[in-house]
Amino acid sequence: MQYPFEQAVTRHGATVLRVCRAVLGWGADADDAWSETFLAALKAWPELDADTNVEAWLVRVAHRKAIDITRKRARQAIPTDVVPEQTSSLGNPGTDEYQIWEAVAALPQRQRLAVAYHYLGGLPHTETADLIGGSAEAVRRAAADGIKSLRQTYHAAEHTKGAPR
Repeated sequence: MQYPFEQAVTRHGATVLRVCRAVLGWGADADDAWSETFLAALKAWPELDADTNVEAWLVRVAHRKAIDITRKRARQAIPTDVVPEQTSSLGNPGTDEYQIWEAVAALPQRQRLAVAYHYLGGLPHTETADLIGGSAEAVRRAAADGIKSLRQTYHAAEHTKGAPR
């Protein structure tokens, strides 16, 4: 690869975290997917072709790690008496003041994934279609419908809660 792995984490870490949170929701699972993504990327980094689109590659790795965590969720019991960990102040975004991650999580799965991979992950519709299935046109429609729904949800909340513009 042309630049050090640490620069890849710095450049693309926030994008990968946004994708993980859009797919898995706000919380520890998304943080775990982020960590697993970069652990896998670190192992593969030396053999990565120089012309690889690193951001797109990391989004694909994050997608696979999110699927692994979703499968793991289905097999595990959910603890109820555990105190949640404090959010790290090192590079993690702050609170979800406008409940955007709740709104993204409420989208139908296809729309949520299309929004996550295209708008948050920066993948073209064709690559997003490869990940979630279907045609690029269907993914484009799902992403547009998801964004429309998020705008409606945000604007409705803005008028009822008086959120700043």
